[in-house]
Amino acid sequence: MDKDQVMIHVRFAPNGTVTEIGERPTALSAQEWFNLLTRSTTDCYETLSGGRALFRLPRAQVNQLKSAA
Repeated sequence: MDKDQVMIHVRFAPNGTVTEIGERPTALSAQEWFNLLTRSTTDCYETLSGGRALFRLPRAQVNQLKSAA
């Protein structure tokens, strides 16, 4: 993994709502941050087992999204 890339871990409740997500700006809920990431990115989301997922994004893009939030 590139040192300038960030892995944002996501954890889902059984009903599909986001319960935990990394790199979340304090102004947004976990679900709002997930929605922003899914609307603003492409080809960086990976579904995992056990109600988990992962975003792999460049650090600069994460910083830009956080400041826009």
